[in-house]
Amino acid sequence: MINPFKNKKGLGRGLSSLIGDSDIKSSNDKISISSIIPNKNQPRKIFEKEALEDLKNSIKERGIIQPLIVRRSNDQNGMFELIAGERRWQAAQSAGLHEVPVVVVEADNLKSLELAIIENVQRKDLNPIEEAESYKNLIDNFGYDQDKVSVFIGKSRSHISNSLRLLSLPEKIIEMIKNEKISQGHAKVLIGLDNALLLAEKIIKKKLSVRQTESLVRIIKNGSNKIYKSKDTNVLATEKELAEKIGMRVILNNKKNNSGILSFEYKDIDQLDRLIRVIKNNY
Repeated sequence: MINPFKNKKGLGRGLSSLIGDSDIKSSNDKISISSIIPNKNQPRKIFEKEALEDLKNSIKERGIIQPLIVRRSNDQNGMFELIAGERRWQAAQSAGLHEVPVVVVEADNLKSLELAIIENVQRKDLNPIEEAESYKNLIDNFGYDQDKVSVFIGKSRSHISNSLRLLSLPEKIIEMIKNEKISQGHAKVLIGLDNALLLAEKIIKKKLSVRQTESLVRIIKNGSNKIYKSKDTNVLATEKELAEKIGMRVILNNKKNNSGILSFEYKDIDQLDRLIRVIKNNY
């Protein structure tokens, strides 16, 4: 029998090796859609309405091409717990289907989670936070470590580590990533920063690229790491606040008679033009 979930190159173990031909009951079974219950360990939490609508229309026209993966429910007799294919399941319900094709497998909680993660990673269906939470689930609840996750998923250990570090960000930033307001690249730059949320809001408001965000963070770090013994803490605070607002390094030299020099360090002509426009428009 041909396995409908043939492994894709570039991933660790893949659906084919995880399912195992001996565990497949039948690749051509059809069961009532009402006999399927969702998987509590489903890695994917967010399903785009527009994409679901497109899939619903496709299912109406061509049916479900790739079967859902299910296991028999341990809690409810005659029911099947969905392991992989929740998007297809939801779209099939919207399309009004009464039966769906399934692959029934013998799977404990660990294999169920592994199958769900692999399918979503293969399809690139998980947002960065869902992916990180999946790895954390394997580590916290199933005895994996980062090396084992790396081998299992077929990605580098540094990828796994960087993915997990996203979960250390403030909850508001995590929601921004889930909702695609900032990218994973932006988020990596913000990890470990005390003012991460403020910078995230600036990224969204100013539509900063990842490179621009890196430059801004570098300016802020350079300003905060230098020691100015002769400078008052209020002066340093003002420099930092101005740097965060305009995205340039700010140097404020205030003399005892309260005269002095305020300078801005720009990196390119666009920054200079923007600064000049701001001054002209306000003075």
